[in-house]
Amino acid sequence: MKVLTFFNHAGGAGKSTLTRDIGYTLSQQGLRVLLIELDPQGNLSSWLGVFDVSGAQTVAETAVNNAPLPQPLQVFGMHLIPSNLDLAMAENRMTGSIGSQLNLRERVREWSERYDLVLIDSPPSLGNLTVMGAVAADHLIVPVPTRDKGLRGLKGVTSAVTSYRRLNPGLNVALFVPTLYDARTRHDQDNLQTMRTMLHPLASPLRYRAATWNDSCTAGQPLGLYAPNSEAYSDVLQLAREVLDAIGMEVPHA
Repeated sequence: MKVLTFFNHAGGAGKSTLTRDIGYTLSQQGLRVLLIELDPQGNLSSWLGVFDVSGAQTVAETAVNNAPLPQPLQVFGMHLIPSNLDLAMAENRMTGSIGSQLNLRERVREWSERYDLVLIDSPPSLGNLTVMGAVAADHLIVPVPTRDKGLRGLKGVTSAVTSYRRLNPGLNVALFVPTLYDARTRHDQDNLQTMRTMLHPLASPLRYRAATWNDSCTAGQPLGLYAPNSEAYSDVLQLAREVLDAIGMEVPHA
């Protein structure tokens, strides 16, 4: 089992959609996939059509009291531990619980025989839930928008990863992923070239296809189900292959 956390402390980088769509793609290729949402906003859950989540269905008790993980929901061939606003309160309670940032790492590995791949969607912050998600990972996947804001945020990403290695010395960034890429603009072209010189390993860029991505989220369906023949999903398929290469995994039928 490999545990990957989609990490960037900035919002709007594409963490939730990538968790959803990479997870769906690899599950369709035969991998047993578990998604864990740590963002109290619950976008990953709602973008999979999951609403009215109770606190008992989230990782709240695991985060605070090191309780076993709750039974996941089945969604589109994957399993999901969803999120809701209760996690925001759990994050505050973690501050008074010594060692709580290690709880998810311990508990998720109890399921090492159940899953091939665990994908964790981390919040857009540097709080306790984000630390817990990063420390639980074998590898980080870091989406970076091809915007000036995306590049400016990399210093914070690097600093955070360095600090997280104190709790998880083997933690590494398996892949940086350029997102929101618009090849028509010189701004994005220049920023992508900058990323190619400073970020390694760097994935192929995900092109900006706002309507397709947004419509799939509104529909509560993975992109591969909602628009399997779209150019946006073609990019996801390519990225899924690059993620597997980066972490040294193969799909069962490969």
